[in-house]
Amino acid sequence: MAKTIGIKEEAKLEIVELAALLHDIADSKFHDGNEDIGPRKAADFLSSISVDLETVHHVQEIIRNMSFKSSLGKINFHSKELEVVQDADRLDAIGAIGIARAFSFGGFKQREFYNPDIPPNLKMSKDEYKNSKGPTINHFYEKLLLLKDKMNTETGKELALKRHQFMEMYLAHFYSEWEGTE
Repeated sequence: MAKTIGIKEEAKLEIVELAALLHDIADSKFHDGNEDIGPRKAADFLSSISVDLETVHHVQEIIRNMSFKSSLGKINFHSKELEVVQDADRLDAIGAIGIARAFSFGGFKQREFYNPDIPPNLKMSKDEYKNSKGPTINHFYEKLLLLKDKMNTETGKELALKRHQFMEMYLAHFYSEWEGTE
């Protein structure tokens, strides 16, 4: 997806592809919240295969700044390649695959599917987001349904609309089944 968007958006494909492949090399969610380990591991790998220093730094900055939680704080870096990789990553988080990923991660974290007594937190800080233990359905409102409007590129915006509509349809079906009104 990153390559497809990168071509359409005329981004530097080497940087797009490297960042797309390495952006989750050491996801902070699986490293006690450490947000430095991913960029460091990516740089170590890229240096080991003789990638030039400018490209290494660009990829590191993309990794540091592309996550949803990064958008909840101050962003100090911007590039066309960041926009492309970020859009591709966000597209992976929404639609049919995004729904599967959300419930898979929620199960891994032993979260409830849904609890009508726990409303979504729609004004989370970066720390609140990182430490959230809310039900998986809340994650739709706290992140997934927000991603359509956070797309950077025209290509990303076009692709996000259909996936967003699918999630809305899924939620409508979920609630009708939950409430027994289908």
